[in-house]
Amino acid sequence: MSKAFTKETDGEDEDLPEISAPLPAGTKNYLTPEGHARLTEELRQLRRVERPKVVEVVSWAAGNGDRSENGDYLYGKKRLREIDRRVRYLMKRLEIAEVVDVNRQKNREQIFFGATVTYEDGKGEERTVRIVGADEARQDHGEVSWVSPIARALHKAGEGDVVKLRTPSGVEDIEVVEISYGP
Repeated sequence: MSKAFTKETDGEDEDLPEISAPLPAGTKNYLTPEGHARLTEELRQLRRVERPKVVEVVSWAAGNGDRSENGDYLYGKKRLREIDRRVRYLMKRLEIAEVVDVNRQKNREQIFFGATVTYEDGKGEERTVRIVGADEARQDHGEVSWVSPIARALHKAGEGDVVKLRTPSGVEDIEVVEISYGP
């Protein structure tokens, strides 16, 4: 049978479902003002800068003839699908987002969304985390999602409190050393 009548795919071209950061059922997508701005800027960058550049490359590559072996065309189309998938995801998540201004937090003696917490783990090591939205958490920046195990364990605790953190290796006692709010 002629190649023109068969669909050959290596599985990469299929549109995969969007993977979203897990949120408990019935909850809102809380974001800090900084996280909301970062996601909005990413959406703007994808729509106004990256996508038009890729469309230009794909258009140029399509004009070069045989598309089946044209790397610029094939990779460009794949990148367009990735960009479109990320744009859809960001639009959906920003649509349901609720921006929480941590400066309006009245009870600063307890740990809530937006708090920066220094705690001492069971080994005596101090660590600092900031509790942020599920879509903006960046572990390498010390930001953890408000639905993460550490954030749930620390929720409503105060300075000096010892809370139990469930980890894969068992239950660990951690002590809250300091709580602050603000970037």
